Amino acid sequence: MASPVKFNAFAGVFTVGDVAASLGFFLGRLGFREHFRLGDPPSYAIVERDAVSIHLMPASEMHETRGRSSIYVFVTDVDRLHTELQDLGCPIEVPPADFFYGMREMSVRDPDGNRITFGQPVNP
Repeated sequence: MASPVKFNAFAGVFTVGDVAASLGFFLGRLGFREHFRLGDPPSYAIVERDAVSIHLMPASEMHETRGRSSIYVFVTDVDRLHTELQDLGCPIEVPPADFFYGMREMSVRDPDGNRITFGQPVNP
């Protein structure tokens, strides 16, 4: 019997109003690096940080309204990340807190309202 197919990675797609402005936020406020940029000014971009990849796509008639996406990123230390993002000037929507379901989490929103929640188990 053949082994099951392994899933290697996941990339979220955020629909945004201004790809260049979103690039600035992810690079300058969240510590991501630019992996790919299409055009100048950019009409599509990919940012990465470790194993997390987010594609930035402009809103249009063919694509969803901007700001409706949400992703959850598992990290090793929510509190250290909180300090890092504060030092980068990133506005924090929900500061680090423990939740009844056993996760310590914090959340931010990009300039278009897309939510990124960072979490770690309370008792790993």
